[in-house]
Amino acid sequence: MSLHTTFKIGGNARLIVYPESSEQIAELVKTANAEGIRLVVVGNGSNLLVDDGGIDACVMILGDAFGKIRLIDDENIYAEAGAKLITLCRFAYENSLSGLEFVYGIPGSCGGGAFMNAGAYGGEMKDVLYRCDHISPDGEKDCLENEELKLSYRHSAYYDNGCIITGLYLKLKKAPQSEIKAKMSDLLSRRREKQPLEFPSAGSTFKRPEGYYAAALIEECGLKGRSVGGAQVSEKHSGFIINKGGATCKDVLDLCKICQDTVYKEKGVHLEREIRVTK
Repeated sequence: MSLHTTFKIGGNARLIVYPESSEQIAELVKTANAEGIRLVVVGNGSNLLVDDGGIDACVMILGDAFGKIRLIDDENIYAEAGAKLITLCRFAYENSLSGLEFVYGIPGSCGGGAFMNAGAYGGEMKDVLYRCDHISPDGEKDCLENEELKLSYRHSAYYDNGCIITGLYLKLKKAPQSEIKAKMSDLLSRRREKQPLEFPSAGSTFKRPEGYYAAALIEECGLKGRSVGGAQVSEKHSGFIINKGGATCKDVLDLCKICQDTVYKEKGVHLEREIRVTK
């Protein structure tokens, strides 16, 4: 699984499958239910930390084969769950559609972006996402729309309902390509300047505590640059734990706990992990 996550960490999966359609996902779900097999769905693996012992399950990867994007009309886009967010943003730009600039540079998939209501620089998926198609835990096609999606900070209804997102519907606005390109370039340069993109990571390690910034709390506690094995609190941005070389899942989790315990002891603030851990 180290080959399928941006953290470059994780042991073997029992089995990996690459569906190419919603129908195939539905059949896989029904078969897994009948055979008592656990399914784990992965997109681009950008918010995922896999156990060193691997995943004792069938891993379903929604990748490039499940990455079609198309215009619905002048202001609406449909994207399959396996499409990359950066590809979606470029598609919107090419069609003079604004509203997705904030995802430019986020290394996740569209399905993952909807699942966690991905956001950055003042934008969130909830600003543009109005419907998700999915396969239910019973293997049936269905969808959620608007308020049913329950989009909030790094959360959606899909955290709790066990459904597999297959497609997204997004409402954007027409704008000059020059304006869209300028926003994309600005945000990408800010990412490169402030974030440790040269190292494997899973993005922001902790959620933003209400009234605080996780990176500032970690830095104020003197943890910037702190290492456990191959895992390190980034010296460039304290909100990122990076794989500086040879990090294990245990290294990352141990370092997370040091950050959580220290910040709680010194600041009285609980840091909640944003990265998802699976085995």
